[in-house]
Amino acid sequence: MTGPRYTPLVAGLPATVPFVGPETQERQRGRPFEARIGANENVFGPSPKAIAAMNAAAADAWMYADPENLELKQALAAHHGVAPDNIVVGEGIDGLLGYLNRLLVEEGTPVVTSLGAYPTFNYHVACCGGRLVTVPYKDDREDPEALLAAARAAEAPLVYFANPDNPMGTWQDADTVQTLIDGLPENTVLCLDEAYIEFAPEPMTPPIAPPLDVSHPGVIRFRTFSKAYGMAGARIGYGIAEASLALAFNKVRNHFGVNRVALAGALAALADTAYLAETQRNVWQACARIADIARAHGLQPLPTATNFVAIDCGRDGHYAKKVLDALVARDVFVRMPFVEPQNRCIRVSAGRPEDLAIFERVLPEALADAD
Repeated sequence: MTGPRYTPLVAGLPATVPFVGPETQERQRGRPFEARIGANENVFGPSPKAIAAMNAAAADAWMYADPENLELKQALAAHHGVAPDNIVVGEGIDGLLGYLNRLLVEEGTPVVTSLGAYPTFNYHVACCGGRLVTVPYKDDREDPEALLAAARAAEAPLVYFANPDNPMGTWQDADTVQTLIDGLPENTVLCLDEAYIEFAPEPMTPPIAPPLDVSHPGVIRFRTFSKAYGMAGARIGYGIAEASLALAFNKVRNHFGVNRVALAGALAALADTAYLAETQRNVWQACARIADIARAHGLQPLPTATNFVAIDCGRDGHYAKKVLDALVARDVFVRMPFVEPQNRCIRVSAGRPEDLAIFERVLPEALADAD
């Protein structure tokens, strides 16, 4: 009996996922992690008001969600001072990245990104048959000038740029980002991933994010409820764009992809500004503690505008991987960048005090094992 007749594109793709989840590692290890501080999850969780809203909405989960996501679009539009037609809602930024690639990328299409940047974006480019054009980081930061030059040279219809950046936690200031936007070639779309923007310490001088301009037809800014709002498991994110680009997502998106319970939680979370401020303070304190722990053991933390700290282990990627493996063996889940020279670092997410106490206790043991 023969198997399915896959398309040539799909037949040539590896059956893989961009990240190996902590659950997979726990199954392989046969025991849970004591400190889950590797996936940049917000361990401080959703607003209690969001939890209550989701609990209440669960009773109505027999109904499909509004396929237009209108109530949340209206709330987000009011929050950002734009029109509802400038908002597109989806199953986290990851889902929206897939739709954006479906809109702009086909087999052979050049797509520009940074070498070592968010791998899920690359996964969606590959699924559409696109051809990645990559530029290296510069001083542990994405290089907007190089991205722009590569987009012009390749005549790429899509450029990906995260600000603040994952996996390094670094950032470019608003003026630099605006220069990138102003220099975009005609018919090129900038995918500006701002998943971590709410974690930028306040006040930032100069600021990170340029003002929203939904008149520009070539920019879409993605934000999420997964990070600062603590709802990664609910899978809900959104894009802000010129209306014709936002409405184009209706050509390709799963109209019932966002679930009813998540929508209720997102509405309540967006309104609870006091809880968001509390979470921001908790994250900033946690990142400061991670940095202190690193420095106390002779390691160098990178500046961060996210909810994680990249820690320079001082050698190469082989050594950093030994440190990471030794931490995992001691039930501390962390991750590391994939590409040199950024892979000289390990990446530690902001944890609760008890999580970071475990990390502080086992780090010297892991460093001793790695030597």
